[in-house]
Amino acid sequence: MDRRDVGAWVDRYAAAWRTSGTAGLDALFTDDATYLKEPYAEPVVGRAELAELWEIERDGPGEVFRLEREVVTVDGHMAVVRLHVVYGDPPTQEYRDLWVLRFAPDGRCAAFEEWPTWPGRGYAPGHIP
Repeated sequence: MDRRDVGAWVDRYAAAWRTSGTAGLDALFTDDATYLKEPYAEPVVGRAELAELWEIERDGPGEVFRLEREVVTVDGHMAVVRLHVVYGDPPTQEYRDLWVLRFAPDGRCAAFEEWPTWPGRGYAPGHIP
């Protein structure tokens, strides 16, 4: 994997999020992929569970969102991507995210880990704005 490959994978991920159904996940994730919505979460394991999560999490293929990405680093089969995501027009939700990705030799993601941060949530333990 190189930066261009990882950027293209993120673009396909965004396109799949905007597409009805979850068939696009087959080209993005291995059969036994793990998916962490945040670092301390229990992982979702396998594409079938991931498909269920996607159907619950998104509003549908017409959901309006803007995703800006920057591939921070790629080291062999590992990559880190920084994202800024804004949902709605006008915006109703916004967050910044880091994705830590481990890819299989075929270019599909075998492990996906998100580190999302929302405005005003703070960064210190026990901090409630």
